[in-house]
Order: sequence, then C-alpha cells, then structure tokens
Amino acid sequence: MNWRLVAIPVTLIPIFIIAIQFDIQIEDVLAIGIFPFAGAIIAMMIKLGLQGIKFAYITRKYLGNFDSFFKLVGVRVGSEFIKFTTPMFVGAEFVVIYYLHKKGAKPAKSAWIAIMDIVTEVFAAGLLSIMAGIIALLNGAYVVAAVILATSIVITSLWMVMFFLSSKHTFQVPKVLENLAKRFGKEKGAKAIDKTNIWMEEVCTMSRENLKTSESKKIFGISFLFSLASWSFYGISFMIIAMGTGFVINAFDSIMAVMGANAIGNLPITIGGSGLAEFGIVAYINNLDPFAFEISEGVVAWDAVIGWRIATYYVPIAVTWLLLVKLALSKIPKSQS
Repeated sequence: MNWRLVAIPVTLIPIFIIAIQFDIQIEDVLAIGIFPFAGAIIAMMIKLGLQGIKFAYITRKYLGNFDSFFKLVGVRVGSEFIKFTTPMFVGAEFVVIYYLHKKGAKPAKSAWIAIMDIVTEVFAAGLLSIMAGIIALLNGAYVVAAVILATSIVITSLWMVMFFLSSKHTFQVPKVLENLAKRFGKEKGAKAIDKTNIWMEEVCTMSRENLKTSESKKIFGISFLFSLASWSFYGISFMIIAMGTGFVINAFDSIMAVMGANAIGNLPITIGGSGLAEFGIVAYINNLDPFAFEISEGVVAWDAVIGWRIATYYVPIAVTWLLLVKLALSKIPKSQS
C-alpha cells in the first residue's frame, strides 16, 4: 500500500507536462466551475456505485444472504483504488477475493465471483471501446483506431476465451513459470505452484458447475447490463465537464471518446493510464489525429481534459482509498459457518 500512495504523485507528472506544454493555468481549470466538476464527480461516483451493486448482486446470488449488501458495495468500490494505482487497471479482483475468503467463503467460490464480476466489466468496456475504435477507423484516424482496436480486442478476447474455456479445460500454471518458481523458490516455490494449481483446478470446476446453468446465464446477463450502465456514466462525465468550458459534445460521442481513451490508458506504460488517457481523449476528439495536439477553435480544450481527469481519477482515488482501508483491509472475523 505504501508504494501505491507514493505512486499517486507520480501520476501528476503527465498533468504538469501538459499544463506547461500548452500553457494551462490553475485558473483555467477552476474556470470550469463548481457545478460541472460536481456533476462529473457524481457521474463517476454513480459509475463506481453501480460496479459495487453488481458485485453485491453476484455475491448474494452465489452465497445467499452473505454479509451486508452495503458493505459488499463499499468493498467493491474500495477495491478500485488498486486499479487506479496499477498499470492496465488490474488488481481489484484480488481485494474482493481476499475479503470474501476472510469472511468465510471458499477460495474457489470467492475467485469465481470475482471472475464473473471482472469478465462482465471487461466485456462491456471492450464492446464500447471496439465501437469507438471502429468509429475512429471510419473517420480516417488509422493510428488511434489501431491502438484502440488492438488493445480492446486483445484484452477482451483473452478474458472471454479464458472464461468460457475454463468450463471445458482445467488450467494449470505454465511449465515455464513452474520451472522458474521451483528453481529460484526451491521448496517454497514448489508449494506455491501446487497451491496455485489446486486453486485453478477448483475455479475451473466451479466454472463447469455454474457456467452452463440458466441461473448463471441470467446473472451474467444482468451483470453485463450493470457494467454497460456504469461505463456509460463514466463516459458522460466528460460531457458534463466539457459544458463548463463551452465545448458541446453529445452523450454518445462523449462515451465513445472516453472509452477510446480508456482503451489507450490500458497500455501497460503508466500508472492508472496517466497521460495516456488525457492524450487519448484529445486525439480522439481533435479531428481524430493523434499527432495534432494543437487545439483549434471549437475543439475541446486541454483545461477540460485536465478537469475531467481530476474529477474522475483523483477525487475517486481518495474515496476508494478510504473504503479500501475501512472495509476491505480491516480485520475481518471469519464467519461461523
């Protein structure tokens, strides 16, 4: 956790570079106004809240009346702090697995719930990002389209294929990694590999038992709709911020721009996509040209992009950190079941 807290100031470096390069002053960002900022923050909080509700819904469907509904929502929202401070936005699933296991759920069951949660999220985000990439391609933005489509298709396909193949094939740690772990970790490495293989086998067994049932298909479908709604609120957060600068963009274009930027931000280059998301959204909107960052008249300004990043990244970081520490990482007594 300590290095993650240190990493947060590092994510400000691209913001400072953009501000210096394009002469953006603090008063330019403040000029956006409190109401657009508040509106964008609310939209982002709704996005996170919907993710939490989806997780609570999945958990209770598989574990029954398990824990407080609102606590489950809070834990899932808090887990986003890990994604915000990690390249490629990964890691939240480990927090919810840890929490569910500490509350008494079996590791395989906890992992299955986390996988159902993350797969529906990735699937919804992937489809929206692919749509954004196709639109960029049709508008002649071949470089932007290539980056968005390559990132979205690879990540989405990988998760979906692994998810559905898990019901037909039992995955184990690749031999290369197994040999390296045993070579450098000796006995501890061998034990870790054995435990991981047992866990993966249990998860695949869970997949075979649940994936083809009508109940699981219903859970997947409803969870997918929750994910589409949550990503849509994330998308319109930029539209709300842009209004404060006088730039008019409709909800659909805003969602496409944000999801295109989100796909670019998934590249494992910076923490939380810092810098990549900002340049991605301008590249998408600014005549869809990734190498023309000079802002022309009538096109979204950099102050709106910086304001959007503050409202949808830095404010949620504080909220998710509090929930993570207070709920997910606090001492949790195991259930008596």
